[in-house]
Amino acid sequence: FPNLPGMASPPVVAVLKLSGIISAGSPLRQGISIGSMAASIEAAFKVPGLKAVALVINSPGGSPAQSSLIHKRIRAFADEKDVPVFAFAEDAAASGGYMLACAADEIFADANSIIGSIGVISSGFGFTGLIDKLGVERRVHSAGENKAMLDPFQPENPEHVARLLALQKDIHEGFKRMVKGRRGSRLIGDETKLFSGEFWTASHALS
Repeated sequence: FPNLPGMASPPVVAVLKLSGIISAGSPLRQGISIGSMAASIEAAFKVPGLKAVALVINSPGGSPAQSSLIHKRIRAFADEKDVPVFAFAEDAAASGGYMLACAADEIFADANSIIGSIGVISSGFGFTGLIDKLGVERRVHSAGENKAMLDPFQPENPEHVARLLALQKDIHEGFKRMVKGRRGSRLIGDETKLFSGEFWTASHALS
């Protein structure tokens, strides 16, 4: 819109939309990834006269690595250009989506936005009983004793589960450190609950 006489020019704000599952994607399913967002992130921070960058986030999360890479790229440009970043959560900024929101200096959300889910999850199915009933013979050949770890067609191995839980804990601890570093004194309440993987509406997340 044109400015009214005597009105100062409005500040220039670049908008980045981060919507969908966070994943490396595929030809059949495009997700939010560093590959799909790198050019847009760079372009946003190169807008002439830029005063701020707005992240419009609508994501339930996804890949921890892709979430972290996007978060770091946004922060790198924000620090280099000395430009504030504001996140606006729509339906959800949860799990990896919350990690993206933490790239902002301030987070805004609708009272009904889903926020949080600071945790790590892995899920799947076990098919050992099914293939026995079908008379299917499973054949696996590998070099490396743990190469077939967590094969869904083999009985669950407690040692393999322990390895997976240790990996999840490592990622979770990194997530927690990032949230603490970015949100700082804004975090209130019991850390055990905050970082349990629980999620809330924004109105409850604020309190």
